[in-house]
Amino acid sequence: MAEYRNQRYVLASRPEGTPVPDNFRLESEDVAALKDGQVLLEIKYLSLDPYMRGRMSSARSYASPVDIDATMVGGTVAQVVESRHSDYSEGEWVLSYSGWQRYAISDGSDVRKLDQQVPVTTALGVLGMPGFTAYSGLLTIGQPRAGETVVVAAATGPVGSAVGQIAKLKGARAVGIAGGEEKCRLLTEHFGFDAAVDHRADDFAEQLAKACPDGVDVYFENVFGKVWEAVFPLFNTYARIPVCGLASLYNATGPFAEPDRLPVVMREVLSRSLTLRGFIQTEFAKEQSASFLRDMGEWVSAGKVKYLEDIVDGFEKAPEAFIGLLEGANLGKLIIKL
Repeated sequence: MAEYRNQRYVLASRPEGTPVPDNFRLESEDVAALKDGQVLLEIKYLSLDPYMRGRMSSARSYASPVDIDATMVGGTVAQVVESRHSDYSEGEWVLSYSGWQRYAISDGSDVRKLDQQVPVTTALGVLGMPGFTAYSGLLTIGQPRAGETVVVAAATGPVGSAVGQIAKLKGARAVGIAGGEEKCRLLTEHFGFDAAVDHRADDFAEQLAKACPDGVDVYFENVFGKVWEAVFPLFNTYARIPVCGLASLYNATGPFAEPDRLPVVMREVLSRSLTLRGFIQTEFAKEQSASFLRDMGEWVSAGKVKYLEDIVDGFEKAPEAFIGLLEGANLGKLIIKL
């Protein structure tokens, strides 16, 4: 086995509010020798996603936090550079969950070979976890029907953009919420949404109401905060709300609860028979992974679902790019090219 030198970003400290570069530390170490049944992966692309902010915190969540001094977690596309595993050969491309590092050793149980007929980076976006999140959450919880109105927050992101396009394929009307004129233009001109509303506009709530003259039947929640406040009055009876993310709270340092507001929300949940359901995409993986890869693969190949990738060149730029992601600086799926 040739000698390899790994670099990895570890969690140096837990952020208070918005992460800063000092929360990350770059370390270097020799790669251990392979054992029988193992493969050595060279990471080529690293996915950066909002959920990573939650994993940096010690607060209770659906997944265990990253330990201090442990490698930052993350999905990766890698190439097998050495193999002592009968199922994997040098040069093969795989999807793994190797985190923020240049090399990783695997026993093969946690990787999936990639179809190179499509760009391998799509395994981190539209054909990966973000795309599956959109597919499973919208179709299982949202259940859009022809003629209904589907609203999605953070709509130019890899999850939101897929939600709107899948809604259109099901015959629904798609309304996207994004920050800034450029992102709103992308929603209608590139992704094919029926309408786009800028949450930064002074009259955001009024614009959203005009874009949804028949009310809202499905709201795919990625943000909460003022976006939720604008959508909430528009819910129709029996509206469904898949809760995928709460981006406006990720860097918050104060208490989240608004006790004076909760009775109002609960009254409307009851009186309008709303379905409010939080989910983590792994809940649906066993039942829906095969159908997702089939359906989304066909839609992407046929041009029925489009995607954008924001690829940043340079492993050393990962912390800065991640901080920007939490502030909405990226356009499309954010990926670090190592």
